[in-house]
Amino acid sequence: MTMTMRPRERLLFEGADWDFSTLQRIHDACEEIAIGELGLDVYPNQIEVITSEQMLDAYSSTGMPLFYRHWSFGKHFAHHETFYRRGMRDLAYEIVINSSPCISYLMEENTATMQTLVTAHAAFGHNHFFKNNYLFKLWTDAEGILDYLDFAKGYITRCEERYGETAVERTLDAAHALMSHGVHRYAGKTTIDLRQEEKRQQERRAHEEQMFNDLWRTVPVGKARKAGDIGLEKRRAALGLPQDNILYFLEKSAPRLQPWQREILRIVRHVAQYFHPQRQTKVMNEGTATFVHYQIMNRLHERGQISDGNFLEFLKSHANVVFQPSYDDRRFSGFNPYALGFAMMQDIERIVTTPTEEDRAWFSDIAGRGDAMAVLRDIWANYRDESFISQFLSPNLIRQLRLFHLYDDPEQTEGVLVSAIHNERGYLRIRRQLSREYDIGWTDPAIDIVDVDLVGDRRLLLQHIVMNGCYLQENDTKLVLQHLADLWGYDVLLQEIDSSSTVAREHAASPRKIVQ
Repeated sequence: MTMTMRPRERLLFEGADWDFSTLQRIHDACEEIAIGELGLDVYPNQIEVITSEQMLDAYSSTGMPLFYRHWSFGKHFAHHETFYRRGMRDLAYEIVINSSPCISYLMEENTATMQTLVTAHAAFGHNHFFKNNYLFKLWTDAEGILDYLDFAKGYITRCEERYGETAVERTLDAAHALMSHGVHRYAGKTTIDLRQEEKRQQERRAHEEQMFNDLWRTVPVGKARKAGDIGLEKRRAALGLPQDNILYFLEKSAPRLQPWQREILRIVRHVAQYFHPQRQTKVMNEGTATFVHYQIMNRLHERGQISDGNFLEFLKSHANVVFQPSYDDRRFSGFNPYALGFAMMQDIERIVTTPTEEDRAWFSDIAGRGDAMAVLRDIWANYRDESFISQFLSPNLIRQLRLFHLYDDPEQTEGVLVSAIHNERGYLRIRRQLSREYDIGWTDPAIDIVDVDLVGDRRLLLQHIVMNGCYLQENDTKLVLQHLADLWGYDVLLQEIDSSSTVAREHAASPRKIVQ
């Protein structure tokens, strides 16, 4: 038997060691496959190598390279560091920033194989998804985010020097508590341009303060009086109500906030908006990056650019990344987005290239088309997790993952009901129910500001529309509502509206102190 040896000079590296010239060779080889063979479209890449402590620091500040200071980041750093030093938690091999250039932070402790894996995963998989998915195109400004974060960090530092760290921290605490209710969920008429924010800040503050003071100076405060010609609809129209972006409303309309506080709310809003698409595409984003790194690593091995030993190291790491504990495993904590996303990408590739009759019946638009990468690139560009799962989770994969749906009927006192089994009707129900788990319109509480008592005590009225009998958690609601009252400067009332359109619960808070 004759054995053909791969030429050693073609290997990108040997063993575990690497240097920066090795990283350059790795990047160039991955780029050749990603762009030349997979047809990916990416931002320019910037690779940074950081220590484990720097990785912990990045963990603590939501993975952003430039960020303002806040006590919670130090708390998170201490928490992550304690678990890491005790060997109870591993660190991510990389962190990638949705910016242009796309910045990938690689751990210096990684082996050469892992540096190849994370370069393929982050610098090309995530990078392509960031640049091409419609949500990121709509809501993020990749070219302006780093400049904006630098401006935000400097602005908040100047505020701390001028107004005191305590006052700034109090405002940031309140803004962070409301951060999940500080995003625009629907597209506006213009795209975000973060590069212009610093230039517009001074003129915006002066103009809005003038308009704001004229509005609130004329509003009486005290016991409730007759509304006169201030009707409900007119009042709501003047204030842009109902409004689900609570931070936006406070920034524009809170009567006692100072100009610098409004700018801080705006900064926190922009950061929340930046992360908004990532919340809706976790499965797709990680599935895309995992599929891309799997394709690139296999091609590098086929071309003889990584050795069998290094390829086995990759396969072990890849298997750990896509491991999905079963529902009765003590490690189970829901679906692993890497596992679900990667499995769906591979299943779509199978449907496109070697479909069964079942696939042709369920996915007539893509079954047998032949060009898997073209189909996947189109899906990566035009879907989010909820729509992706609801349209492309196949019966074949449902069987493979052994998915089922349980329904806990409150009218039943014994056990739970199995509401979906493996038949056509069951497949549809399982797919629909799983997709809802990734729909923020279904999982996030729907809370709107609906009215302000302009002619009375200026109390702010909010309503929560209860979905599926899920009421707000009492303690968390109390704490967040207190922050809202502190920013608003007057009383706030939150009503929970049940399925019969009646007020089922009420939560109230009064400002502890005017935020200065």
